[in-house]
Amino acid sequence: MTLATTEPAARERAMPMPRRRGLLQRIWHHRHDYLYVLPAIGVMLLVIAYPVYYTVYLSFFSTPPNLALEDKIFVGLKNYGTVLTAESVHEATWNTWVWTIWSTFFAFVIGFGAALALNRAFLGRGLLRGTLLVPYVISAVAASYIWRWIYHSDFGVIGALSVQFGLTERPINFLDDRNNVMASLIVVNVWKEFPFAMIMMLAGLQTVPEQLLRAAQVDGANALQRFWHVTLPHVKGVTLVTVLLLLVTNLNSFTIPWIMTGGGPAGASEIWITHIYQIAFGRIRFGLASAYSVILFIVMMGLGYFYVRALTSGDERTPA
Repeated sequence: MTLATTEPAARERAMPMPRRRGLLQRIWHHRHDYLYVLPAIGVMLLVIAYPVYYTVYLSFFSTPPNLALEDKIFVGLKNYGTVLTAESVHEATWNTWVWTIWSTFFAFVIGFGAALALNRAFLGRGLLRGTLLVPYVISAVAASYIWRWIYHSDFGVIGALSVQFGLTERPINFLDDRNNVMASLIVVNVWKEFPFAMIMMLAGLQTVPEQLLRAAQVDGANALQRFWHVTLPHVKGVTLVTVLLLLVTNLNSFTIPWIMTGGGPAGASEIWITHIYQIAFGRIRFGLASAYSVILFIVMMGLGYFYVRALTSGDERTPA
C-alpha cells in the first residue's frame, strides 16, 4: 500500500523536470539560430534598455539648473514624493484621464459606427473608405496647425460661421478659454484617431460568419438582436485590443496638445507627457522628470500587460 501510494506522488514530482530539460534542449538545439537575432537584440539594448535604465537611475538624483548633469545630487526617493504630492501633477493627472478616456470613448464609438456603415455594400463605398482614412494619414503636426487656424478666435472658420449665422455674438474662444480648451483638443484627437478604430473594427466585422447572421434572421431575430447576440461576441477580441491600443496611444499623446496649446492656458490642457517635457526641458529638472517618467512607464506597463493578455487569450483557450 505504501509503495502504491508513493509511486504516483513521486511520478508527479518528477514530471516538471523533463519539461525543463526539454526546453533547455530546444534552446541548445537552436543556439545557432539565436546568432541571427543578436544584432537586433543589441540594437534594442542600446536604444531601449539603456535609456530605461538611465532614466530609472537618474530619478534618484536632483539635477538643479545651476549644476552640470555630472554634478547631480543623490536624493533617494525624494523626486517620487515630489511628483506624487505636487498640485500641478494632480491637475495634469486629471487632465490626462479626461483626455484619455473621452478621446478613447468617442474615437471608438465613431470608428465602430463608421465600420458598421461601411461593412455593407453600397455605391461609392470604396471612395468613402478612402475619404474617412484621410485624417489618419495626415501628419499630426500638420493637422494641429490646421485646427489651430480653424479654432482661431479672430480668423477661425468656426467662429466666423457662428457669428454669421447668428449662433453667437462674437467668435468662440476655443483654445484660450480654460473651460473650452480640453474639449476642443479632444475633438481634434478624435477626428485624428477614429479612422484607426474604423479599420480595426471593419476587419473584425468581416470575420463574422454570414451563415450565423442568416440563421438568426431566419429564426426571427431583428437587426438589433443579430448585432447583440451574433456580431458583438465575434468582435469582442478585436474590440478589447482596439480600446487598449487607443488608451496607450492617448496616454502617450504629445503632438496635438503641445502644438495647439503648449499645455495652456494656465495648465488647463497640461497632460502627463507635456508636463514631463516642461519639467525636463523648460525647468531643466531632469531628475524630477525622470521620476515622473518612471511612474508613467509603470502605468504603461500595466496597460501593456492587459494588451498582451488580450492578444494571447485565444491561444490559451486553444487545446494543445
